[in-house]
Amino acid sequence: MSDIIINAKPETSLCTSDFDYFLPEEQIAQHPAEPRDSSRLLCVDRKSGELSHKHFYDLIDHLREGDTLVVNDSKVIPARLYGHAEGREEAMVELLLLRQRGDDLWETLVKPGKRARIGMKMVFGNGVLTATVEDIVEEGNRLVKLEYDKNCYANVYDMLSEVGVMPLPPYITEKLRDKSRYQTVYAKREGSAAAPTAGLHFTPELLERIKAKGVAVVPVMLHVGLGTFRPVKEENIGEHIMHTEYISVSEESANIINSRRAAGGRTICVGTTSCRTLESVSDENGIVHPISGDTGIFIYPGYRFKATDALITNFHLPKSTLLMLVSAFYEREKMLEVYNTAVREKYRFFSFGDAMFIE
Repeated sequence: MSDIIINAKPETSLCTSDFDYFLPEEQIAQHPAEPRDSSRLLCVDRKSGELSHKHFYDLIDHLREGDTLVVNDSKVIPARLYGHAEGREEAMVELLLLRQRGDDLWETLVKPGKRARIGMKMVFGNGVLTATVEDIVEEGNRLVKLEYDKNCYANVYDMLSEVGVMPLPPYITEKLRDKSRYQTVYAKREGSAAAPTAGLHFTPELLERIKAKGVAVVPVMLHVGLGTFRPVKEENIGEHIMHTEYISVSEESANIINSRRAAGGRTICVGTTSCRTLESVSDENGIVHPISGDTGIFIYPGYRFKATDALITNFHLPKSTLLMLVSAFYEREKMLEVYNTAVREKYRFFSFGDAMFIE
């Protein structure tokens, strides 16, 4: 089943500035913790308001037999390409693949945008790949047609592994030594332009210990694109429109989540992308349905969660839709105080930073 999922937005008078906080630049993590599960974990009890400071490997102590961990198994592709305009090697261009729109047709961001007129050809990887601008779509994104020798590569992702680079966020300025560290250990389905970063903390060993405790680990998928990270420019947050992103929940995953929750287990979303996926495909009774399609769900204070009982998440950028989501899961003022505590306690922030467990 394929759908475009439309979710009603709650009315709000909240402004983008209501989700601001101060973060010293030195607390923006430039590299991941080693090993993965040695990152810190700030545990938030929503009922008591109690905060406790742990490490990620302590997460298992907060999980119960019968719980379900819902993970996003989307895989980051080497989506950033550096090249030049055809016939003009001095005319450098940067291409970021956002999502596939058809056979070798991709929605992209091109820099510099003014140069990328319809019909323009770009060359990458010393001629391995050429990309032609076919159309200009919303927000100035370009639809481009990719051309490469299909006799040399198994598929487009095989080709991109040769000519593309991992699309690290701009606030990470240090070079990533091991590109697998911007990938979850359970990543399977290629298509994301950024990692679902809450999952970066898991190791195979920790996941096995979690399963042995009677916790199910269930995959869903959201291919991360601009919708997750596009900045909120409107002053009233209710006027912000999310870019759609492709999601998929299998019948098997939906059945496991529904049956375990009906038996009293908690549904714990690993990351905001897993949370947005479940909330997109759940009905008013919290029943998860197997659906594949596009979602533009925007969750902010006033939203009533239907299927998410607890949330594992990283610390997000000020004024971002991700901070708005966690502020809907726990009251905005209390969440901002949690963030201020994390700043005081020297937690590491953003993609390679530490994590929270909100229950």
